[in-house]
Amino acid sequence: MNQSLPAIEVKNLTVSYGPVPALLDVSLAIDAGQLIGIIGPNGSGKSTLIKSLLGFVKPDFGDVLLFGEDAEKAKGRVAYVPQRGSVDWDFPITVREVALMGRYGKQSWWKELSAEDRDIADHALEQVRMGDFRNRQIGQLSGGQQQRVFMARAIAQGGDILLLDEPFAGVDAATEKAILDVLESTRETGRTLVVVHHDLATASEYFDSLVLLKQRLFAYGPPEHVLHPELLSEVYEGTLRIFANLQSGRSREVGQ
Repeated sequence: MNQSLPAIEVKNLTVSYGPVPALLDVSLAIDAGQLIGIIGPNGSGKSTLIKSLLGFVKPDFGDVLLFGEDAEKAKGRVAYVPQRGSVDWDFPITVREVALMGRYGKQSWWKELSAEDRDIADHALEQVRMGDFRNRQIGQLSGGQQQRVFMARAIAQGGDILLLDEPFAGVDAATEKAILDVLESTRETGRTLVVVHHDLATASEYFDSLVLLKQRLFAYGPPEHVLHPELLSEVYEGTLRIFANLQSGRSREVGQ
């Protein structure tokens, strides 16, 4: 890995679905070992940016580089945790089998997983506190537990970059804290994490930097700079309650 290069570099990225632009001339660079949140209203292009980093969508214009390589060539260095709503939870697969899925890309198709692969998957489950559930069918888990299992799969994959699409959605406070602990411990290993996030009240305390999107890039930097009331009012186009001071518990209205 070339440590002098950004983990992620997006240059003038424009992506359209038919005549409608989902992203318009977006440029940013993310250094390795950062925990980054992507925020913005519904339909602002957050998921499209994730898909572009994964190499799943072809841009109209611009480039996506991962450690200096084209995203399409660097797919093996990226792990992805999807939204819970995109997963078939009735599929007959156990927690451990989901974690093991992260190891298949590391093996030739004709080879069975090794004992080392199984140890890596088991360790990933322990990291997300799901080791005791390894034989449970995934549909029998709570929403937060399901989210942690797919985080274990991503960790087991061993990618340098982890992309997560709203991992905190629909989970209780205890699970949210557990997920955040996993994100922070994963960052400490030198990995780069990019998280689509919808809760502005927690964004300031969860992430090193924030990306504020609405088709184009409105802001990118430390949370205290991005979560500016006037900027948020412009992007969200309406009354929006944010917590100006989480410790005091006070809130204020933006864009009245």
